[in-house]
Amino acid sequence: MRILLSFLLAIWVAVAAAQAPPKPGPKDLCPVCGMLVSKYPNWVATIVYKDGHAHHFDGAKDMFKFWHDPAKYAAGHRREDMVAIWVTDFYGLARIDAKKAFYVTGSDVLGPMGHEFLPLANRADAEEFLKDHKGRRILGFEQVLRGMPEQLDDGRF
Repeated sequence: MRILLSFLLAIWVAVAAAQAPPKPGPKDLCPVCGMLVSKYPNWVATIVYKDGHAHHFDGAKDMFKFWHDPAKYAAGHRREDMVAIWVTDFYGLARIDAKKAFYVTGSDVLGPMGHEFLPLANRADAEEFLKDHKGRRILGFEQVLRGMPEQLDDGRF
């Protein structure tokens, strides 16, 4: 019975993660900086939990701060309970899987909170963006290490 329940939970989590990400409401605040997220629709990032709860962010940088230390920003929230992470593709403005995105740092494009991890849907777009906007680096999701978002806040790429 326990195996069956685990299997059903795994299926439910996979289905929930594959669904379209929820949109922030007019009063949703970024748990990291407190900004109204809906004011910046072209920058929205979202983390969805197993129970369906979602946190919305005003950019990938704050989403990464949260990812690296969720308990600091929302007591009782754990990375293990996250089932989907979405960011907004800079070019197409579509919500994309954050773990499959490419992030450009050090560009001349600033987000709502200054220097940002600019999410792009594929490597070719990231390379084009890097060239066109004087970017410094292209990173995959797992390459964005703890402390890097704070370095961006300080203008260090």
